[in-house]
Amino acid sequence: MVRKAIDAWILEVQQAIWATPQDIKNRYKSADFLAENRVIFDIKGNSFRLVVKIDYIRKIVMVGWIGTHAEYDKMKFR
Repeated sequence: MVRKAIDAWILEVQQAIWATPQDIKNRYKSADFLAENRVIFDIKGNSFRLVVKIDYIRKIVMVGWIGTHAEYDKMKFR
């Protein structure tokens, strides 16, 4: 169930201190970075993708999109 994986990710994010993209990369090796401080996380063994926007100064993580890997491949996030 993807809900448990997302809940676990949210719990980690609430406890994380991310001042730079490198802080994310240190914890999530497979994270991909896009323009405008957007980050793509692989969820549940890369079955799902989570696209977020991060405001490093205000310490805010905003979820922009969640879907399957196949759905992600059809999107234009790049």
